[in-house]
Amino acid sequence: MRILGIDPGYAILGYGIVEMKGNHFQVCGYGAVMTEASMDMTDRLKCLYSSLTEIIAEYEPEVASIEELFFNTNTKTAIMVGQARGVAILACANSGMEIAEYTPLQIKQALVGNGRAEKKQVQYMVKTILNLKDIPKPDDTADALAAAICHGHSAHANERLSRVLKVK
Repeated sequence: MRILGIDPGYAILGYGIVEMKGNHFQVCGYGAVMTEASMDMTDRLKCLYSSLTEIIAEYEPEVASIEELFFNTNTKTAIMVGQARGVAILACANSGMEIAEYTPLQIKQALVGNGRAEKKQVQYMVKTILNLKDIPKPDDTADALAAAICHGHSAHANERLSRVLKVK
C-alpha cells in the first residue's frame, strides 16, 4: 500500500510518501511545498493544489493520510490553515484517493505509544521506522511522514481485526 501523508499548512505543506509491505515501511519521497508570504492567499492555495496534484501524479499513492487541524488561539491562522487543508483534501479526492484523517494525538500514539509525546520523539521515530540517516526537514515533512506511518499502522490493525471478526 502506498500512502501519502500530509501536514497541511499554507506557508509550508509537508508531504511524505511511504510504501507499506507487511509490517515494513519504505520511504518513496518526501518534501515540502512552500509559498511566499508576499503571495495573496488565492495564489498560495492554487500553488498548493497544483503542486500536490503533481506529487500525486508522480508517486501514485493509493490513500492519503491527513493531519486534522489543531486549533490554537490564533483564529485567523487556523482559518487559513483550514483552507490549505481543504485544498489538500480536494487534490486527493480529485485524484480518486481514499482519505483518512488523524488527530495529532492519534499520530503521536501510533508512532511513540503516547499521545502526549513531544515533537522530537515523533521525529526520532519517523527516522527510525523509515531507516533514514537524518530526521527529515523541515518539521512539516517529518509530520507528514508520521501521518503516513500512522495510517499504515491503523490500516494494518483494522485489516487484522477484520480477519479475526470473519473467523468468529
